[in-house]
Amino acid sequence: MIGHSSLADLARLRPFRRERLSSWDRSGGNADFLRIGAGESRALGSIEGAGCVKHWWVTTATLPEDPLALCHTVLRMWWDGESSPSVEMPLGDFFGMGFGRRRNFVSLPLQMSPEDGKSMNCWFPMPFAEGARFEVENQGESDLIFYFYVDYEAYASLDADLARFHAWWNRVPRSAGLAAERGHTRKDYRLDERRPVGAGLGFGAPWSEPNLDAAHNYTLLDVHGEGQYVGCVLNIDVFERQPNDWYGEGDDMIFVDGEAWPPRLHGTGTEDYFNTAFCPTQEYAAPYHGLTLYSGNPAWPWGGKNSMYRFHIEDPIRFEESIRVTIETGHANALANDYSSSAYWYQRGRSEPLPPLPPAEARRPRPDPPELRRSR
Repeated sequence: MIGHSSLADLARLRPFRRERLSSWDRSGGNADFLRIGAGESRALGSIEGAGCVKHWWVTTATLPEDPLALCHTVLRMWWDGESSPSVEMPLGDFFGMGFGRRRNFVSLPLQMSPEDGKSMNCWFPMPFAEGARFEVENQGESDLIFYFYVDYEAYASLDADLARFHAWWNRVPRSAGLAAERGHTRKDYRLDERRPVGAGLGFGAPWSEPNLDAAHNYTLLDVHGEGQYVGCVLNIDVFERQPNDWYGEGDDMIFVDGEAWPPRLHGTGTEDYFNTAFCPTQEYAAPYHGLTLYSGNPAWPWGGKNSMYRFHIEDPIRFEESIRVTIETGHANALANDYSSSAYWYQRGRSEPLPPLPPAEARRPRPDPPELRRSR
């Protein structure tokens, strides 16, 4: 069985046994890490029987230093003897941060801390009924020094209504960008103060263009089966200067169980879905939402790399047959930017493998333009 483990429930004596996998030095020395060579995969361990992973802790280094090691390192997890992994993710993205960057932040399920995010933690519960196994692959060109804990509870049996944890990474290096498609030039896409909308806000093209089908939206998640979606990390690299390149007007649209447009879960903007407001320029972290990376400056406020998260811990989105989580890339998908994302969900009876993870060279971020370069 599995029980609650909230602060209010800590006095309850649940039937479980605390267990751990870790990289401790079996010789009794202090080399408490795995050294994983370039191109090498290493098993982190396997578990038999029923249980639930309650906590991951990881830290890494590379020899020689690889600034994109968190992109080049792949973490995989399998539950109950399945043939294809339920988690196959770049390491940094899994722990909540895109672009291979490290940043101090604290959310409820994912954290990087301290000293510029050198320590990575995950608190998503990961139940299994008939075993689990874990693997890391080093797809970089440097040796990887990998320290880890996997703390889990072992049970006599698992509740039948518990679904399995999944995580998936996606990227579109250049989003739709509808200027050419709709016959506009880039200079047409600007705020037009002569067209008042709402409370004194004025929007011209492309913000006045309709989007009535979501066909060109960016896909955060698209799966068939039964489960619930519990959140995402979205990374937007604004690499092309435009008269109005603010990315946050793109609405979230979540389609549950094959429903037609408009979905019942239709939002009002990217910044709104991620629970911020009015074009944020401050990095911020809360239990369920945050903007963990902001790279703009006064000369180019929205330029460069932005990373944000929204976790549906109090409000998971249930699906019986399928779910498609999408977001516009700017209103009506007008902006051409680089989008990548990590989606997290629980699913029962997955019948198809996750889409394959792109190779390392396809996961690397764009270089920062000179006017936006800053220390990591």
